[in-house]
Order: sequence, then structure tokens, then C-alpha cells
Amino acid sequence: MTEAYNGLSPKAHWTDMTDRFAEDIANVQSIRAIPTILDVVCRTTGMRFAAVARVTEHRWIAFSVRDEIAFGLTPGGELKVETTICNEIRQSGEAVIIDHVSKDAAYCTHNSPAMYGFQSYISMPIRLTDGTFFGTLCAIDPDPHTLNTPGTAEMFSMFADIIGFHLSAIERLTLTEIRLSDERKHAALREQFIAVLCHDLRDPLAAIDGGMLLLRRTPLNEKAATIADLVQKSVVRLACLVDNVMGFARARAGGGLALIRTAGSIEPMLRQVIAELQTGAPDQVIETNFELTQPVNCDHARIGQLLSNLLGNALTHGASDKPIEVAAATTGGWFRLSVTNSGTPIPAVALKQIFQPFTRGVLDESKQGLGLGLYIAYQIALAHDGSLRVASAPAGTRFIFRMPLDS
Repeated sequence: MTEAYNGLSPKAHWTDMTDRFAEDIANVQSIRAIPTILDVVCRTTGMRFAAVARVTEHRWIAFSVRDEIAFGLTPGGELKVETTICNEIRQSGEAVIIDHVSKDAAYCTHNSPAMYGFQSYISMPIRLTDGTFFGTLCAIDPDPHTLNTPGTAEMFSMFADIIGFHLSAIERLTLTEIRLSDERKHAALREQFIAVLCHDLRDPLAAIDGGMLLLRRTPLNEKAATIADLVQKSVVRLACLVDNVMGFARARAGGGLALIRTAGSIEPMLRQVIAELQTGAPDQVIETNFELTQPVNCDHARIGQLLSNLLGNALTHGASDKPIEVAAATTGGWFRLSVTNSGTPIPAVALKQIFQPFTRGVLDESKQGLGLGLYIAYQIALAHDGSLRVASAPAGTRFIFRMPLDS
């Protein structure tokens, strides 16, 4: 039977690990401090070969090397792991320090010094910040050197910690970049899906609205006329919902709302939005106060959506027996649009998050909607380099949008 490694054949497993080691080598070589560390190690101890090695159960690979004895290893070069003392360090997790192999009772007969021709040796385990064993910081020399001192051991331990910290930081950064890339892909997919869905919804909504208009031109009894009115009101509400969902998807995708600015009179569009919403609330008094003497350079459709959301919010949460005022003016280099309604003041806790998405329940759990309208209005204001703020008191609640005319 073929042995498997995490679901991979031995050949596939080896290829996968080789790819990972190639990435690790690149990561180690990207740490600018490591050549300096190896240089300091050699100069301080007198050792003439030092390396950062990746050590696993099956492989020993040099990732960074300083070689003054022609040992013959370069980054990517390998030794048989079972022939190295580093393999024992991987198993024990403890450093090994040898001043003079020939005089060391534990290592004078060890195979590694004889095989690789060294008399002095020091190797410190490198661990990542989560405690995972990575490899070793090691040094060898054909001549004996005094290494087994507190100062040398502490220096190697400190350098090993620094290397482990940098490798962990690179790993975290890589994972973050992968997650961000995945999130961007998912966000783009979500936006495409919502765009297609909303586009497909608009067509039947337009057909229903057109059908109701034709139907109302024919003689209808009172019940049929009432049903036609209800259907048209639902179409208006659904169209607003579709626009808000589309705006939400685009805003959350990270690119903000796209604008198509044109300079011109904005009053006809404002009156059209009011008229559309008035059909859904024929008994509600909506007063207007317009002082629009200059053209406004803006995305007229987006500003219409902003007004629709603010006015829709007033119709939903305001007092039905008190007038709603829509005021607009161009003065002092600014375009100003406000919607004011009477009714119960917005609680202070709700005001703090009123422009966040899905906050409908904070205002009134009995009201319908996704809680996206004010969020989209706020995003539209930001996209126009403007602001949207709210003031709420017993005398009334007012939303005020301002944007510079020359933006």
C-alpha cells in the first residue's frame, strides 16, 4: 500500500514540502538582520561557519549561511538530517554547546563531528512565537573554541528568539494577505451576485408598475382600484429596497459608491422623489421649502436616493398627523437638504449608531425594512464630500445633508 501524508502520496508530499521550504528560504532571506546575526556570531565566537537551518523529521536545509571554511553549503543546500546533531536538538528542544569535541565525554565518539570535521559546535533551537520548532541557529569550526559560557549561550538564545519572532511576523503577514485576497474575491463575487439579482428584480418591478399604470386607466371598481394602489405602493417600496441593497453591497466592497456627477437644477428631481413617496402615503402632508438658485454638481440619482431614504424614514417613524418638511437651498457655496418630522424623539443610544447598517430594530422593532436606508444616505453624503447629521428633540427630528457646491 502507498504511504500517505495528509492525504498526499510520498512524491506529492515531497513536492509540497519542497515548495514550502522554498517559501521559507525566501522568508529567511528577506529578514535583513540574519546576515548581521551570522556575522556577529562568527566574529564574537571565532567560529568560521554559521547557518540558520530548517530542521524537520526528514530534512535539514540551510536557509542562510556564512561560510569561511569552504564547508560547501549554500542556501537551499541539504544534509542528511539523521547525521546532524540538530536532529537531536529537534527531538530534545535543548541547545547543544561543545568547546572541544575530542575532550567532550558526550560527543567525542559521536558520528557527526567525525563526518563533518568540526571540533567546536554550538546550536540553539529556533521556535516561532506559538512555540513551534522551526530549526536551529548553529555554528561549527574545525578548531576548538570556548563557547560554553553564559554570555555566548545568552547571545545565541537572543538571536534565535529574534529570528523566530521575524519568521512568525512574516507568517502572520502572509496569512493576513491571503485572507484579504480571499475577502476581496468574495466581496467581488457578492457584489456581482447582488448586482445581477437587483438587475433581474428591476425588470419585473418595472413591468408590474407599467401594468398597474395601464390598469388604472381603465374603469375599475373600488376594490380593484384599491388593490392597484397597494401594488404600486409596494413597487415603490421594493424599488427603494433594491437600490439600498445595491448601494450597501458596493459600499461594503470597499470602493465606496460610484458617482456620475452632472451640474444642473436639482429641484425637478427632488419634487419627483417627493411625489413618488407621496403616492404611498396620500394622507401624509409633505411641505416643501426650496431656495435653489444655483446649479448643483452632483450625482442627481444618488441625491434622489438620499432624499428618498430620509423621507421614507420620516414617513415610517414620524407622526402621521403632523406635516413633514423637506427643505433645500443653495447658499454660501453649499447645497443643503433637510427632512424634518414630528414624533417621538430618537433615543440617545440609537443616535450613536443611527447611520450603521441593520439598525432598524434600535429605532422601532415593529417597523418594516432592513435598516439600510440611513446607512446608504450617509454613504452617499460621504461620496459627495459632504456630511449627514441628525438632531432629535421633542419638537421634531431633522436630518441635514450638506455638500460644497464646487466639489
